[in-house]
Parts: sequence; C-alpha cells; structure tokens
Amino acid sequence: MHVAVFGAGAVGCYYGGMLARAGHQVTLIGRPQHVQAIALHGLRLQTTTFDEHVPLQASTEAAAAAGADVVLCCVKSGQTNDAAHLLAPHLKPEALVLSLQNGVGNAQRLSEVLQREVIPAVVYVATEMAGNGHVQHHGRGELVLGPGVKSRAVADALTKAAIPTTVSPEVEQALWTKLVLNCVYNPLSALTDMPYGIMVQQPHIPDVMRALYDESVAVAQAEGVKLAPDLWPTVFGLAQGMAHQRSSTAQDLRRGRPTEIDYINGEIVQRGARHGLPTPLNQAMVALVHAASSRSKA
Repeated sequence: MHVAVFGAGAVGCYYGGMLARAGHQVTLIGRPQHVQAIALHGLRLQTTTFDEHVPLQASTEAAAAAGADVVLCCVKSGQTNDAAHLLAPHLKPEALVLSLQNGVGNAQRLSEVLQREVIPAVVYVATEMAGNGHVQHHGRGELVLGPGVKSRAVADALTKAAIPTTVSPEVEQALWTKLVLNCVYNPLSALTDMPYGIMVQQPHIPDVMRALYDESVAVAQAEGVKLAPDLWPTVFGLAQGMAHQRSSTAQDLRRGRPTEIDYINGEIVQRGARHGLPTPLNQAMVALVHAASSRSKA
C-alpha cells in the first residue's frame, strides 16, 4: 500500500514506521524538526523488541498525501477540521481515510468535510516522541477498526505488518471505553507528572480515579452507549500493564503543547450537561489541566 500519515507524532510515527518496515510505501506528514531528522537518518523506531532506523518519506505539506491508498489521520482532536480541509484537495477518489485519534466523533467530523467514508479506529498503544525523528514504543499496539468496504483488507495488511488489527461493528462502544480510560488516567498522570504504575500507588488517587470513572460511565449510559458491565477492574488494571507510561496529556504539558483535555474530560462535561448529569470531578480536571498548561507557558 501507499500510506500517508497526517499528523506524524508518536502514534502516527509508530504505525507509519511499522508499515514501512513491512515494505509499504509510507509518507509521514508532520512538524519540520521531525521531517528534517527523518530526511537525514530515517525514522528511528525504538520498540520493546528492536531499535532500527526505518527509511521512509516525510513532508510538512498535506499535498504529500496525493496518491495514497490509505491515509491515517493522527492529529489532535482539536485539529480535526483543519486537517480535513488541508487533506481534501489532495486525496484520490478511492483513498481510504482512517481516524486514529483520541475521543469520540472525530471520524464523523472528518467525513463531513471530506465527503467520503472515514473509518474510526480505536488505538491501544503506549508511545512517545523521544527526540526529533525518534519514536519510542513502550507497549501494546493493537487497533480496532469500524466496519467499511475496505476495512477487512486494511486490517489484514496491518496485521501482517505486526500491528494486530480487528474489525468490529461495536467500534463506537470501544471508542467510549477508551474515552473512559483516558478520562481516568490522562489528567491525573499529567497533573502528578507520574507514570501510571507509580501514580496509582499514591494516597487517595484510586478514589479519585473511581469517581472520574463513575461520572464518565454515567454519561456514556445517558448517551445510550452500552459499555461492558463493571469495567472498573479492567480500567484500574491498566496501570499494571502500562506501568511506565505517562499519558499523552502529560507529554503535551511537558513539551508546552496544547492538550486534548477538552476532548477527553471536557467531552464528558459537555455531554453530561446535555443530560442534566453533574460531572464536577471531570470539570475540575479540565480546569486544572488548563491552569497547568497556562503555567507552563508563563
């Protein structure tokens, strides 16, 4: 496949690098400092099992997506509409677009602008940018794709590239499950600046996590989303399986970049308000992360 990755941060670089390593033609579209480093040395893909420089193409321009068979949209949720408008003039008619993004509703937003089917994907991977053109993988990596005409073929290609991928008609439920996980872990990891394994050992933190979970699940139920019963053991157990991971929100705060908190805990606050459900703890997380972000820029 010819694959373009729009938004070549940690998630985009990991999946793009794995596809390139498997022999696919990959173009990463991202920030100038990463593009320059990749042009000189290739993408450094450091995983739990190997550390390699993977040759691939990189660009700062959306036009580099022209001719791609598959486009992975990996931008922050707040950049979704801008990304769609930038990509729209360059996509060939038969190109398949996948949304590999946090939150819910991004695939729909892309589809409205692009006027084509966009496949939502749930991403389960622990990665970070460890330097310019250097992505570090800490664990997991599987994807769940929504159903579509080409979903099965793309899932097979991803799986052959060592990216375990399934197609599920319950992708919306999976997206909401991931949102609940993010609401519990992202802001607390950011505010404490701790990896999950250490964070959950702090006094009172498990109680705060449980309260965030309860608020988020109540909103999901009000939205008509049928989550698996009693997800809490799975949610709390994530800290053991990803003990060394800091949330993407924590990584954004460290780098002085905008966070996705409005599309994580903020999504729960907004949707809760529509149903008359109080979400004070999620609201507090949004306010505190915004305050921490402002402090880092001061």
